[in-house]
Amino acid sequence: MFKNRSFTLFLILGGFFVTNALVAEFIGVKIFSLEETLGLAPFSFEILGVTGLGFNLTAGVLLWPVVFLMTDVINEYYGQKGVRMLSYLTVALILYAFLMIYLAINLSPNEWWQNESGLSSSASESLSNMNLAFQKIFGQGLWIIVGSIVAFLVGQILDVTVYHRIKRWTGEKKIWLRATGSTLISQFIDSFVVLIIAFYIGSDWDIIRVLAIGTVNYIFKFAVAILLTPLIYLAHRLIDDYLGHELSKKLKLKAAES
Repeated sequence: MFKNRSFTLFLILGGFFVTNALVAEFIGVKIFSLEETLGLAPFSFEILGVTGLGFNLTAGVLLWPVVFLMTDVINEYYGQKGVRMLSYLTVALILYAFLMIYLAINLSPNEWWQNESGLSSSASESLSNMNLAFQKIFGQGLWIIVGSIVAFLVGQILDVTVYHRIKRWTGEKKIWLRATGSTLISQFIDSFVVLIIAFYIGSDWDIIRVLAIGTVNYIFKFAVAILLTPLIYLAHRLIDDYLGHELSKKLKLKAAES
């Protein structure tokens, strides 16, 4: 089975794609300061009349650009059908994961484990209620889950569509244009859809604040997408070397036809 290089490659790319999407969902609950992480003073700027904005982002934004980069690589060699199959599988696995987490949250905690302070050598590192911490970390709200899944699916469908439209215009040339261009467009939609569903519909946030925060998120994603462009060429080079020129060309032609 693993002598089939095209199948083996799809398995590796698909596994990396699904893993990144799952991890992005779980770490997305953490909000971090990009400026302080880089050792800079916190920014404070205004967008759409909303003041005091800075790059306070969910940790998930570190991985979503990688997911969309993987989308473009898979799209190049396995076409829209390959990306859509992986996207639907990813959504199913995310829903399954959250169901298992919901069941774990509702398990009765062991009394010894719940009072973690007795296990810590330092009072500053202790937690008074481990079960509550577990709920807060893993128990994301329903609207956030719905928003992230809808945004992911919309972004994926848009990404593969734009990618192939650009490829029809440019042919095999200008990989950077179809890969980075499709990512920038799909990430733009993704940045706002998730916030509108999770916080405008789900939490009654003011639409102007939602749009302002979405703009901040997109600025970061835009910059990351540009910085990741060289990795697209590296990925193509490694894959072409692994598959060989003939098989690589065959997969690309079949992907384009699909």
